Parts: sequence; structure tokens; C-alpha cells
Amino acid sequence: MSPLSVKLRECMQRSSRLWNVFSCGLHHGSSSSCLWKRNFAAVHCKTSQLLVSQPTIVANHSASFHQSSTHCQDQTERLWSVYNETKRQTGVISTYSVNPDTIFANNEMSLQDIEIYGFDYDYTLAFYSSHLHTLIFNVARDILITNHRYPEGLLKYEYIPDFAVRGLHYDVQKALLMKIDAFHYIQLGTVYRGLHPVSDEEVIAMYEGCHIPLEIMSDFYGKSSHSQSMKQFMDIFSLPEMTLLSCVNDFFMKHNIDYEPVHLYKDVKEAIRDVHVKGILYRAVEADIEKYICYGEQSHAVLKKLAENGKKMFLITNSPFDFVDRGMSYIVGKDWRDLFDVVIVQADKPSFFNDKRKPFRRVTDKGSLLWDRIHKLEKGQIYKQGNLYEFLRLTGWRGSKVLYFGDHIYSDLADLTLKHGWRTGAIIPELRKEIKIMNTEQYVHMMSWLQALTGLIEQMQVHRDPASRAVVEEWIREREAMRPQTKDIFNTQFGSLFRTYHNPTYFSRRLSRFADIYMASISCLLNYDFQHTFFPRRNPLQHESPFCPEHVPAGPRVDPELRS
Repeated sequence: MSPLSVKLRECMQRSSRLWNVFSCGLHHGSSSSCLWKRNFAAVHCKTSQLLVSQPTIVANHSASFHQSSTHCQDQTERLWSVYNETKRQTGVISTYSVNPDTIFANNEMSLQDIEIYGFDYDYTLAFYSSHLHTLIFNVARDILITNHRYPEGLLKYEYIPDFAVRGLHYDVQKALLMKIDAFHYIQLGTVYRGLHPVSDEEVIAMYEGCHIPLEIMSDFYGKSSHSQSMKQFMDIFSLPEMTLLSCVNDFFMKHNIDYEPVHLYKDVKEAIRDVHVKGILYRAVEADIEKYICYGEQSHAVLKKLAENGKKMFLITNSPFDFVDRGMSYIVGKDWRDLFDVVIVQADKPSFFNDKRKPFRRVTDKGSLLWDRIHKLEKGQIYKQGNLYEFLRLTGWRGSKVLYFGDHIYSDLADLTLKHGWRTGAIIPELRKEIKIMNTEQYVHMMSWLQALTGLIEQMQVHRDPASRAVVEEWIREREAMRPQTKDIFNTQFGSLFRTYHNPTYFSRRLSRFADIYMASISCLLNYDFQHTFFPRRNPLQHESPFCPEHVPAGPRVDPELRS
């Protein structure tokens, strides 16, 4: 056997052993694996330093390659020498971690400048258990059967908690669920028809590549129209809707039933809407509030801290008063309204931020609507509908002294930052899970080596002789084998909420555009005083040199005893 074949076989064996370790760790989960506490920016920085710090090795080898181009064995041995040395050095990993309770900044913002704090209700002040998504799925499924006469065989389908992730796109005409990156490219391997993946070859044939043209993307709020066939699911409440769409598609395909994808989408959309509009969800939560609302998010402590520091607060939600009152009484106490200067229910966001015609109406404690003209928004009162322009006129709360928190990037945050100059905070509950995954030993090893291997490929691809090309192509195959693992570690079907391999997701790009800061829950505010300034990292542009150590968000310290 030739030296090159031996080297290739050894590489494959090393890769196999490496991925067996990774796979074992992934299947056993984070609870059975030791967490490597690190900041991933530091890992990336170390990898960059490593590649930059090896110019002598690379330069010497490059010179020797040209001088001894006929000696294939020497070339391959030197390439593998650089490979092994790089791999050895990337095994030394920083022990810092990203704290899940950190507030992350997209834009510089000082809490010292914030005088007024506004909140959405659902998934901002109130967090729900997984039982709520199961409820939405089951009720909407039953509505399809009873109201839309869908086959009773759908009753066999149950909600799949880990099937979908937020931010996915759905091609209404082709009945395909997929993840799209910030550059409008489909991430291959994340396209599903029903509950089954669509092959890369079929996806490329259907879309004549992987790019989605702007004209068929969803509108500004993620909705599809006649000319736009893509719908984006940005709401946490949309997780059961995506799962139900996939299950119904799966049933029709499995039973060879002809159907029109557009009508199916509209029927599912209407069934999901009925769960909310007809009050089914609200009545179920009110009847068993301990089952559906998670009390552990410390919302009460946050509101109390703001009130004690003289901050004004308001609530703007699309939910009805009875539902909000029941939930807030459970979370905060029956005197919850005393904490807020203004409370607005059934606001009909995002129309609330753009419509100038809808007036405010006052709601009594019994839910009755009063029709007198509103000249002032008074503390302790409940208001319905209205619009932001009237809100600004009555309160005078304008510009960057206002910070509003919400979970929906479009409906809650986009108009406020683009049109009205408010500061915005996105609540992303998925952050905690993803950060915990990124803190694992398996993920750190995988990403640091993937970054280093990519750098090796980029530097060594200049060598065009057959022996060198064979080695580099082996590295490329190893990289391609690793990349799906970076997806599967977060979600087997669709991967991370924030990345499509190396690119940001469509969701992530909107988050960075419309939110000044983002965090897992508002309880993260408890870790900061009101003099704190949030600074975004100065990530180098592609043409800039990386500066190390990179700026790390000033998050709360973690007790070493609690890290694992």
C-alpha cells in the first residue's frame, strides 16, 4: 500500500473515532457529559490565531512544494503534518462559558437613558409550558375534522414537541417547510414535505438551485400574499401550526389522497386562528392555570425592581383582559395593575403601531366596554384597541427613553424601532437551550476543529498537483461530513434557530435589525443595575483583521459549582 493510501486510511480512522465520540455524547445528552465552560468567541479567536500563527510552517511547506513537486510522498506528508499539528492545537480549548442569563446587544444602549418600560404579555411576562402547544395542536386538529370535514384518521397524529423551530418558511404552493438563511438560500437537508425530508436533488430541481427570489418571499410581517408564496413562522405560538401542517400533509400523502396545498394551508391557518379567536385557548388556560403557565420566570421580581427605581411601565397585548388578568394575578398578584401606568388589551398588533383611526375604549372590571371619549390614559384603568399615534399623544412617551419588550420580531418590535425610535428588547426563550448546547464539550470540539479545518482548506487549496489535491479533497469530505452534525446537535430536522451552517438564519438577521438587545427572558434584567450600558461585540468585517481577545458581553458571573 502506498504512503498516501496509508495516510488517507489513517485519516478516515481518526475521523471515525472522533465522530463516534461526538455521536455518543450527543445521544447521551448534556446531562451525562461534562460541560466545557467557555466563550465561543474565544474559541474562534484561538482558532484564528492558530492559523495566523503558522505562516512559517505554511510558507516553508509552500516553498518546498514548488521545489520538490515531483516528490508526492513528501508533499502529502507535509500536508498531513500541518493537519495534525492544527488538530492538536485546537484541542486546547478555553474554559470560559456563555451564561444563559446574559443580555446580548445588537446596538449600544444604556439603561440609564431608559425611563419607560413596555411589555407584551404572552411569552414576555407570561411563559407557557409545553402543554399549551399540545392543546393548540389537538384543538386545531379536531376543528379540521369537525368543521372542515377532514378525515378522522388525523386523530392518530399527536403533537411532536421537537419537530419544528421558530423562523422557518413554508412554501404554500409546494407544501414544503424549510429553513432559509439571511441571503435567501435554502439550507439543504432542512426541507420537509409532511414529516419526511426532501432530497437535495429534488429541492434544487424545484427551485432551480437553492436561492429564493425576493418576489416570492413573505411580506414585511412574514405573511404570504397572492404574489408571495412563502410564509414565515416567527411566533412561538406557530410551532403547533407548523407541526399540524406537516402532519396533515403527511396523512394525505401516506393515503394517496389528492389535495390542493393552498387550500390545506388556509384550512389549517383558519383552524389555528379559531383556537385563539373563539376563546378556546383562553378558557383552557384560565381553567387550569398551573398546568399551562410557568411561574419560574421571575416576572414579578422584574416589575417590582422597576417600580422601586421609579420607572414607568405599560402593557400592550393582543390578549383579552380576562385572560391577562387571570394570568397576571397568578404571576404577580391581584394588585398587578398597580405596577402599570397604562394597560392596553386586544391591541391588534401590528396594526396598533400603524393605524391612526382606531380610538381607545375603556374596559370595566367586568369586561364591559365604555364608549366615552378618552382624553387621558389613567393608571389602574384598562383600555382596549387604540393606536400608537394616539398613545404617543396622550402619554408623550417618545423616542429612545422608551424600551419595549416582546417575543415577535415583526409584530412587536419592527415598527417601533423603524418608525418610532423606541428601543426594543427581544425575548427569545430558545436561547437558554441553545447556549447550554454550545457550552458542551462535544460542541466546542466540533466547532473549533471545523473552523480550523476550513482555514486549512482555504490556505492549502492553492496547491494544484494531484497528490496535494487528493489530500485537500479528503479534508473537504471530512468537513462536509461534520457540517450536518452542527445542525443535528440543536434540532435533527432544522438545526439552530440562529444559524444555517456558517450563515445567520433569516430569523437571526431580522433579530439583529429590529432588536437593540435580546435575552432568554425578562428575568435576565435582574442581573443588571440601571446604570448598565450594553455594548455589541465589534465583530471584524471580512476585510478587517480579527482583534483578540474579542469583546465578551458583560454577563452575570456564574458560580463554578453551578456550571455543570
